[in-house]
Amino acid sequence: MLIRPRCFGAPPLRLGSALPIAPLVALTLAAVAVTAAVPLALPGPAVAQEPSRSNEENRPKGFRVLLDRVTHRGREVVGIYGLVPEPAQAGMWRVQVWEELDDRVTVATDKIGCSVTAPLRITGSSRRLIIRELNPGGVITPANRLDHLMWWAVCVPEQAGRDPASLGPVARQLGYSGLLPEREQVVLGPGR
Repeated sequence: MLIRPRCFGAPPLRLGSALPIAPLVALTLAAVAVTAAVPLALPGPAVAQEPSRSNEENRPKGFRVLLDRVTHRGREVVGIYGLVPEPAQAGMWRVQVWEELDDRVTVATDKIGCSVTAPLRITGSSRRLIIRELNPGGVITPANRLDHLMWWAVCVPEQAGRDPASLGPVARQLGYSGLLPEREQVVLGPGR
């Protein structure tokens, strides 16, 4: 008994007279043989053909690497350059922050405050300003590590690049208690 599925809307396709069965079977067997002989190439994990390109030759003069790590986005390098004292505020510095990924580089301007009573980092964009009050010599976490790396590189350049978690005694020698509360304020700019 021949069971044919019902076809609604279009007449069933009839190949009997158009193609003889023997060549069709031979063609199918040839396709199976070729497929078995050639390994199936499925996309696997990406393997780099060459080492990751570095933007090292493009980095500006006076560039200091603060962070160099491999993340889910690829190799990430963060550094600073172009320190300029803020003329209207003593102890405040303007600094260029260079963030480099495998496929792009972004440069932002941050401000770092070196005051003993109010150490801070001001970062953000035209739409929002982030003010982070820091505690040099205090607890270092993944959330505040970059802030402290920048603060030490700007305010105490001879300690640049050192692990901020190990600089508690140095901070106390400089007059920082290590007991200041760390806070973050987000100030929204005008919307578009």
